Amino acid sequence: MSIVDLKVSLQQHLAKTLQSLELPAESIIIETSRSAQFGDLSSNVALVLAREAGRPPLELAEAIREQLIVPEDTCSAVTVSKPGFINFSISETYLRNQISEILTKGEDYGKSEAGEGKRALVEFVSANPTGPLTVGHGRQAVLGDVVSNILELHGYDVTREYYFNDAGRQMRLLGESVRARYLELLGEDASVPEGGYEGSYIRDIAEQMVQLHGDSLKQQDDMTIFKQTAEKVIFSDIKATLAKIGLEFDNFMNEKTFYEDGTIDRVVEGLREKGLAYDKDGAVWFKTTQFGKDQDTVLIKGTGEPTYRLPDIAYHTQKVARGYDYIIDIFGADHKDTYPDVLSALEVLGYGTDHITVLIHQFVSLKESGQKVKMSTRKATFVTLEELIDRVGADVVRYFFIMRNMHSHLNFDLTLAIKESDENPVYYLQYAHARICNILKHAEETTELTIDGANHTLLQEPSEIALMKDMIRFPELTETALNTLEPQGITTFLYGLATLFHRFYTECRVVTDDEDISKARLGLVTSVKTVLANGLTILGISRPERM
Repeated sequence: MSIVDLKVSLQQHLAKTLQSLELPAESIIIETSRSAQFGDLSSNVALVLAREAGRPPLELAEAIREQLIVPEDTCSAVTVSKPGFINFSISETYLRNQISEILTKGEDYGKSEAGEGKRALVEFVSANPTGPLTVGHGRQAVLGDVVSNILELHGYDVTREYYFNDAGRQMRLLGESVRARYLELLGEDASVPEGGYEGSYIRDIAEQMVQLHGDSLKQQDDMTIFKQTAEKVIFSDIKATLAKIGLEFDNFMNEKTFYEDGTIDRVVEGLREKGLAYDKDGAVWFKTTQFGKDQDTVLIKGTGEPTYRLPDIAYHTQKVARGYDYIIDIFGADHKDTYPDVLSALEVLGYGTDHITVLIHQFVSLKESGQKVKMSTRKATFVTLEELIDRVGADVVRYFFIMRNMHSHLNFDLTLAIKESDENPVYYLQYAHARICNILKHAEETTELTIDGANHTLLQEPSEIALMKDMIRFPELTETALNTLEPQGITTFLYGLATLFHRFYTECRVVTDDEDISKARLGLVTSVKTVLANGLTILGISRPERM
């Protein structure tokens, strides 16, 4: 019985007690206690029902406790605390049984079948091929990959998708910028257009074009070859950078497709038929005031170029049409005003949106010794994701990007990230895993002990009990991660588990002269290793056996 099942069981027992007291049983919530002195789990049901029962919360809680019967093999005590909480202490018998469950399930511990038979589409990064990925793109890349891992953990068949645009003004400026640098390298008088791209990566592409084509493109006014070459080089760079953090996409979608297959035209026509698109000042407008906005929104500019909303709407009609059970969009904070218009358009066009979830993450700042820094100006006036990975390593990049809530601005502390000490949370976690591997290897080489038939009732030290109590929270945390699509809880849990293990290691010797104690503790540390490994796998972080 997992901790999730235990809570359900306690809810059922509470429900029976409330019914016997002629009180409603719909308001039962069992939560982890905020303080260990009040037990491990608690319920505020007496506080919720006090008015209806016509009794003070503390008095009602005592009445419920007196009537409540719970299995002794799961709860060792039920107590009441002010102002009316009912508290449950998990029995040590239950805790020790959970070690066996963890060892039996192994890599499957923490998994569920919630998404079995369902397909999910996760779209993220989606940077246009106009330059290298930035640190900001990196946060979204890691977040998207970990969210995908969480869905897969719970049985979903996940498609990781990257959406991009290789047409329009940005790409035209990219081609013109490369051509300008190409001409400069040939000794011609040329300059990057206003609003163009000036990073040194543009010169690198231009140098490749000189090597390939010499001066044969000198009179070439058509930007196609310059644009296509730049796109190919930059996309290759983007994919290589993503591979460095262990990310590979299943599918790439090009905005141009929706123009070629008529989806864009059908969207505009559909909105016109609903009276929600109209012409004004040479532009096409979307009547977003119909959905509570202060003003309407341009869909197609007077120049004939669409705003981001129009192809995004077209793209999402195609997403829905593909029949996914769950669609997740991950955007930066600069998209917070755009996506409500996309969802509104989908709804009026007759597309369901209940299965679409939009995740918005905040921006990233790099800091070193408390100061905002740039790591390099080699490629542009921004820090590239590749530079960050090269400096601190993929594991650190992945962990640091999800160690804070996605809705919070992230200060990426380079001073901490480069440390190979206990101060670095990634090193701290991985060292716990490696230390356990070393213990198990030592046991194998020096004894004939195995964990088969281990007597876990011998695990009675406070640090052993603390480890067991913490480990059993893992399945509930993975369930919460599925419901919230927020990985931060897993990073926090793993760090706390590592802390408890390091404390246990300093207080309890695993391999001792007492074979029975040794077997029990080997089982305990093996279960800790399993949980740490499963959590690190979700985060996409390596699990070293030696450090």
